[in-house]
Amino acid sequence: MLLLVPANPLRPRRPDDHFAPEAHAARAAGIDVAVVDHDALAGDEPEAAVTAVPAGGVAVYRGWMLRSDRYAGFADALAARGVTLRTSAEQYRRAHELPGWYDRLAPVTPTSTWTTGAKRTAFDEARARLGSGAAVLRDYTKSMKHHWHEAAFIPDLTDPSPAWRVASRFRELRADDFTGGFVLRAFERFTTAEVRTWWIGGACVLVGAHPDSPDDLPPPGIDLTTLTPLIAALDLPFVTVDLARRDDGIWRVIELGDGQVSDRPTTISADDFVAALWAGGPPGQR
Repeated sequence: MLLLVPANPLRPRRPDDHFAPEAHAARAAGIDVAVVDHDALAGDEPEAAVTAVPAGGVAVYRGWMLRSDRYAGFADALAARGVTLRTSAEQYRRAHELPGWYDRLAPVTPTSTWTTGAKRTAFDEARARLGSGAAVLRDYTKSMKHHWHEAAFIPDLTDPSPAWRVASRFRELRADDFTGGFVLRAFERFTTAEVRTWWIGGACVLVGAHPDSPDDLPPPGIDLTTLTPLIAALDLPFVTVDLARRDDGIWRVIELGDGQVSDRPTTISADDFVAALWAGGPPGQR
């Protein structure tokens, strides 16, 4: 088993500073580590990105977010070297993009609808499908929650012009990173910070704070009984699930993501993180 992390842009033989603690913890645990060139991956030069990866074996990536097509190229370039990513390109897309996981998790996540592309006609049709009330806007992979009032929150789905202004600003801010289409999610009120849970082979192996609020530690004893069979049914090897408690006391899924590109909160040490992920086998091997 091989852990792949982005290389430091200034010292390309070393791990990127952000992922260096995990690389060091992995090596200390006896896991082989190799670096890849993230800029080459993002620039659609996957063969150049993986020249430092040794041939043969199975790999898990821990790095910066990649578009699904770039991940597919990454997987192909590694396959040419005899290396298999534990998470396939198809599995990565299903975890990374909301339409891939929404149907299975619909009972435990805000009602959502989406478009293909960014045309206003499609946006208005999606807005009508969701109905009335408030909504939160994102694309297939990301929201702009730090620009809440201008590019995320739609107070009234039935008011077309203000809704489209939010969508237009969102599209502007996402620029070339805009992925798939607009996603409209019914607004729900939450009373806690988000909690990030880590899942391997359908089993939760770690519960911690969300990276955006690392000091807001989760309360003990979050009940995952309902969620566990839903995550298992997705048949994804390594994912994160972000949760928050709604104002009626029910924990709801805010986001599911591929665990390879989900950030670790600073309140979980790299040693504890690697130990949890590799306990009983590396990510995806259960």
